[in-house]
Amino acid sequence: MKLILAIINDDDAFGVMDALNENGYSVTKLATTGGFLRAGNTTLICGASEERIPDLVHIIEKKCKARRQITSVNSQSVGTTESYVPYPVEVTVGGATIFVLNVEEFKKV
Repeated sequence: MKLILAIINDDDAFGVMDALNENGYSVTKLATTGGFLRAGNTTLICGASEERIPDLVHIIEKKCKARRQITSVNSQSVGTTESYVPYPVEVTVGGATIFVLNVEEFKKV
């Protein structure tokens, strides 16, 4: 048995969950926040047998495409006011970070 933690963009969450459910996977959704952009992410938790991991990862890869987005980043301005001025920067969002962990024991009660 394996435990999959998939950190994905909020915009992709329901598409991924629907596709996983349609293929017989049970999924738990957690609202999480990324450290770099401080934007909302979704962490999905799913258990599966080792044989089903490639299929599960393929579904996530198919539904979570990376894309470019313009966002504001704060930059410290020069001067005595010590204020921060936001400026636009292009970043890559989306995609998925997937962890596959061994599970010693699994019980559903």
